[in-house]
Amino acid sequence: MACVTSSAFLFPSDFFQARMDKTGSLSWSSSFCQLNLSMNSITPTSSSMHRKKDFIVEAAWTRRSRGEAAKRPTRKSWSQRTDMYMRPFLLNIFFSKRFIHAKVMHRGTSKVISVATTNAKDLRNTLPSLTDINACRLIGKLIAERSKDADVFALAYEPRKDERIEGKLGIVIDTIKENGIIFV
Repeated sequence: MACVTSSAFLFPSDFFQARMDKTGSLSWSSSFCQLNLSMNSITPTSSSMHRKKDFIVEAAWTRRSRGEAAKRPTRKSWSQRTDMYMRPFLLNIFFSKRFIHAKVMHRGTSKVISVATTNAKDLRNTLPSLTDINACRLIGKLIAERSKDADVFALAYEPRKDERIEGKLGIVIDTIKENGIIFV
């Protein structure tokens, strides 16, 4: 690759004086081609004063302004965009009047990792009640065991709007924690 030299650039002489004294430098800048630059000093003239705005460099914004955010209100925040990768396994628990359903899903692929429900044949016939506290403990234990078998040791649970982690939901989550699963 050929080096391009130019003498069209004009710089003050004191700017390059320290650079010219260093010869044989082994820095990364010494690997570039040598430019023949004119060392004439620049004196401002009246015509160049009118072009003062040409010399001002405006900095680029690194964050979105409020006006730009208002133009695109559906854009997700940083935590919404990265949460899928930081906490990939999501616990979903559903309580109906007759059954308890729980599953662990991978957020990125929507793949179901483990499922436990009191509607399964073996649990339906053995449990006296499919929605009481003992059923909640059994569902928590099954989800924890099946998640460990799939090499998932950390889960995330996001409560729905106005949902408190108490009662049957609290029992299921506490049982999962007691069986060795970490909640992040």
